[in-house]
Amino acid sequence: MRVLVAVAAVFFMQTAQPLLLPIVIAVAFTFVLSPLVRRLRRLGLPETVGAAVVVSAALCCVVLAVSALATPAAEWLDRAPATVRQLIDSADKIRTTLFEFSAGGRKARASAAAQRSDPIAEKIASEGITFTRVVLAQMFSFALEAAATVILLYFLLASEHWLLSRTVEAVRRRRTRALVLGGVRQAQREIGLYLGTMGLINLGLGTLTALAMWALGVPNPPLWGAMVVLLNFVPYLGPAVMTVVLLLAGSMTFGNSADMLGPPASFLVLHAVESNFVTPWVVGRRLRLAPLSVFLSVMVLGWLWGIAGAFVAVPIVLGLRTTFKRTRRFKLACVYFEGDATPPPSLRSLLRKSRRRT
Repeated sequence: MRVLVAVAAVFFMQTAQPLLLPIVIAVAFTFVLSPLVRRLRRLGLPETVGAAVVVSAALCCVVLAVSALATPAAEWLDRAPATVRQLIDSADKIRTTLFEFSAGGRKARASAAAQRSDPIAEKIASEGITFTRVVLAQMFSFALEAAATVILLYFLLASEHWLLSRTVEAVRRRRTRALVLGGVRQAQREIGLYLGTMGLINLGLGTLTALAMWALGVPNPPLWGAMVVLLNFVPYLGPAVMTVVLLLAGSMTFGNSADMLGPPASFLVLHAVESNFVTPWVVGRRLRLAPLSVFLSVMVLGWLWGIAGAFVAVPIVLGLRTTFKRTRRFKLACVYFEGDATPPPSLRSLLRKSRRRT
């Protein structure tokens, strides 16, 4: 029955994406922006006014960034199908060359490859129309979800103190009240600290990437820097997607020469320094998570909710780890979330007891 309930919950999360995703995103941003609202309240502004100021400032920043990057992004998207077609032609030439040097049946395979229709090329030919239809079909639903997220974010920021106090008052036992209040505050601190720290790190990585694109002669360096800032919030998958995008940008700029490898190679070098030295030193042991749990959360939530689910995967894992730490039944499950190789004292004592028994 528990397995059936878990499977039903997974498919419910997938079906209820239009409802659950705005709630999860709004809660994650509430953890980041609620300290600003509390600071404005100490300065004398009511929570409703402070929440309106914070949300309006965030929306202004997003609108300014989108308006500045919309035109170059549209230009690159218009050129993308031709570039993909050019890369496919280059791959076909390489494949034909390899077939010519292979043993036995060279001429027959070369003639068959020349006469055979390429399904990938046919798909690319109609990709522009299909992409336009998908964009038009998803634009209205995206606008509704974005509006719902912004409105819900405002109400959560404006009533964060009221909601937390009413929730604590509804709990009867004092110990449970302390656990609930301490767990929520700790989750707020950890998720807010993680998102804020990673935002600053990604901003620095995006700036360095934009400077590298400018030095290499790739047009519109701020566009690539902004994409790095956003995609680097998705561990593992985001840098991989950014590498492919920069490979396409290099092909659009430099053609099929060896210079097309310069943009992805420079980004990979910067990302290697950031992921191996900067992030572990800045984030520290307290916010470090196990790579397996991070990758599984990104993969599962990306499958359930798409790109937005991959963005909120790590904050959800941080919230689960905070909850499990304060629940006796699931306390040992925190071992799978911890990024430190040293097991906690509770697990060490459990391992000692099992060794003594054996």
